[in-house]
Amino acid sequence: MNKKSLLMLTPIAFAVLVSACGGGSDNIVSSDLIVDTNPNSCTVASSNGTGVVVGSGLPGDPAAPEAASGYRLGYKAKYSNSYMVVANTPLASKAGCEVLRAGGTAADAAVAVQAVLGLVEPQSSTLAGSAFMLYYDAATKKVTAYDGRETAPAAAGNYYLMRQDQADESSTAPLPNARRSGRSIGVPGAMRMFEMAQKEHGKLQWNALFDDGISLASKGFVIPARLGSAIASNASNLALDGNAMEIFFHPDGSPRKSGETMTNAPYAKTLEALKARGANALHEGEIAQAIIAKAQQSVGDDAAKTPMTPSLMTMADLAAYQPKKRDPVCTTYRDEYYVCSMSPPSSGGIAIVQALGILENFELKKYPPANATVEGGIPDVMGVHLVSEASRLAYADRDKYVADTDFVPLPANGVSSMLNKDYLKARANLISLDQSMGVATAGDFGTARNQGIDTTVEYGTTHFSITDAYGNVASVTSTVEGSMGSYHMVEGFLLSNQLTDFSANPLDANGDLVANRVEGGKRPRSTMAPTLVFKGTEPGEFLMATGSPGGGTIIQYVLKTVVGALDWDMDAQMATSMVDFGATNSRTTNIDGANTTLDLTGLIAGLQAKGHTINNGAQSSGISTIMRVTRDGKTQWEGGVDPRREGIVLGDGSQ
Repeated sequence: MNKKSLLMLTPIAFAVLVSACGGGSDNIVSSDLIVDTNPNSCTVASSNGTGVVVGSGLPGDPAAPEAASGYRLGYKAKYSNSYMVVANTPLASKAGCEVLRAGGTAADAAVAVQAVLGLVEPQSSTLAGSAFMLYYDAATKKVTAYDGRETAPAAAGNYYLMRQDQADESSTAPLPNARRSGRSIGVPGAMRMFEMAQKEHGKLQWNALFDDGISLASKGFVIPARLGSAIASNASNLALDGNAMEIFFHPDGSPRKSGETMTNAPYAKTLEALKARGANALHEGEIAQAIIAKAQQSVGDDAAKTPMTPSLMTMADLAAYQPKKRDPVCTTYRDEYYVCSMSPPSSGGIAIVQALGILENFELKKYPPANATVEGGIPDVMGVHLVSEASRLAYADRDKYVADTDFVPLPANGVSSMLNKDYLKARANLISLDQSMGVATAGDFGTARNQGIDTTVEYGTTHFSITDAYGNVASVTSTVEGSMGSYHMVEGFLLSNQLTDFSANPLDANGDLVANRVEGGKRPRSTMAPTLVFKGTEPGEFLMATGSPGGGTIIQYVLKTVVGALDWDMDAQMATSMVDFGATNSRTTNIDGANTTLDLTGLIAGLQAKGHTINNGAQSSGISTIMRVTRDGKTQWEGGVDPRREGIVLGDGSQ
C-alpha cells in the first residue's frame, strides 16, 4: 500500500444522491446529499462478522467500559470508503458517523459529536467551554480556522485571578482557590463557534444534530472508565455543587461508578433548547441567567457553605460573545507537504509549525523507530533528540510571544516573521547533535519592548477528526480545561475553568508584563492544535488530520504524530500509537511509559548520554488521526485512535 499516493475521491457504490421534494425535509438544507444506505456502516464487526451497534450493550459493544489500563495493545488502522469520524469516546464517534451517513458534512457531524462529548466526557469538554476547529472545504480548497475560545468578563483586570478585590494590593486570593471560585469561569464560546461553522459548511438542519445526545441523556448511557475515575477523583470539589451531586452521585452521596447507567435530564433539556433556538440558548434567556447565577455563587451548596469568590461575568458578557474566523498558521514542510494548524490565541499551531520548520533542516528519515510494528516501535535516540530540541526552541518563543493577538501583537511582522525559513534555519543551527541545550532562549526579533515569560500549565481537552463524503475535513479540539472544569454545574453541563490558562500574575520574575495576562474581553492562550496536512505546497490534496488533548503537552503529541507519518512513513494508527515524546522549554524530556511491553532502557540511556533529564511516566494524550490513502487500488480514509483513551474509529466500508 502506498499511503502517500492521492487520488480524487469517487462516489462509492451504495452512496446515492437525493433531492429535497415538496419543500424539503425539516432535516435537509441541501438538495444534493450523499446518503449511505449500507446498514453496516457506523457499526463495529463482531467475532462472527456481523455489525454491532455502538451503545447497544450487545457482545462486542465498544461503548462497554474497559479497565483504565493506561494503554491498550493491538490497535490497527481502520479503513472507510467515503467518510470517517474519530473521537475519544465510542458514543460520540457514533453520533458523528450517523450524521455523515445521513449525508451531513464534517461541520454537521462536529456539532453532533460535541453534543455527546459534553454528556459522556464532561471531564474533558462541555457545551459551555471553548473549541478550535480547522476546516477544509473541498469545493473551494480553502482552510479556515474557527475560534470559539472563551473570553474574560469585561470587568476582569490583570489581577482577576490573584485578588478578590482587584484594585487592592493587600487583597487575599479568590476562595477557595482561583479554579474552584467563579473567577476561573470564562464567557463560553464553543457552541457559537460550532454554529458559525455549521451555517457556512453544513448540509443538514441544525435541529437534526442533537438527537443522539438527547436520547443518551434521557434514556441513559453506561459510564465510561475515564468518567467514573474523574467523578471519584474530583468528589470533594464536586460536593460543593448541588447540581453536580444530583448528576454524578447517588442519593446517599456515593459517587457513580464506571459501568453504571447514568441519565442527565437537565442536559437533555439544554440540548432541546439548543436544538430549537441555536447557540443563543446559552447566551440569552433562562439558561444564560442560570449560568450567571451559578458563576456568581458566593458560597458552596455543602453543609459548611464554603465561601467562594464569585465571577464578575454578566448577561451582557454572554450576549456580546462572538466566535471568530481566523487565518490558519500554515507553511510548507520539506517542499513536499503543506501543514496548517491553529492560529492565536492558540500557541499550539505556531509552535508545531515552527518545530517542523526547524526539523526540516535535519534528515529525520535516517532515524526511524526500530521494529515499527502496530505499536509504533521504539523511537530512535537521535530522532527523539532532534524533535525534543526543536520543541524546546518552539516553546521558548511560545512562552514569550504568543497570546491573544487581538490584545498583544506578535513580534516583528507577526506570524510571517516567526515562521520565516531563514529564522528557523538559524534556530536549527542552535541544536547540537551530541548535547541537549536544556533550556532554550526565545528568538530575538529586534523588538525594543521587554516581554515577560509565561509558563502557565494547561490541562484537560478532547480532540476529534472528521472527513465526509464530499471531501471536507474537520479537525477539532474542545475543552473544559481541568478535569471537571470549575466544578460549577448548571442545567446539566459543567462550566469551565478556562481563565486559569491566563497568567495569574501579570508580571514575570523580572517584573516584565507577560503577553498572556488577564484583560477584559481577552482570550486566554491555549495550546490546542487541530492540524491538517496536504500533499504539495498548498491546500488541495488532503493527506492528514490530527490533534490531541493534553493541555500544555499537546504540541509534543501532535508533533511526534506528524513526524511519524511524514518522515517515518507510519500509517495513521502507528503514528498515533507510537510512544509519545518531546519537551517543553525545560531540561526534562518526556518519554511516555504507558506501553509497558516496550523496552525503552536503551532509548533512555542514549538520551541521558546527550544530557537529557528523562520523565518516563505514563502520559495522557488522546490523539486522533485520519489519513487519505490508496488501498487495494482505491482511495480510502485510514483512521487511528489513541490506545490511551476509550475512543473508536467509525465510518462506512471495512472496519
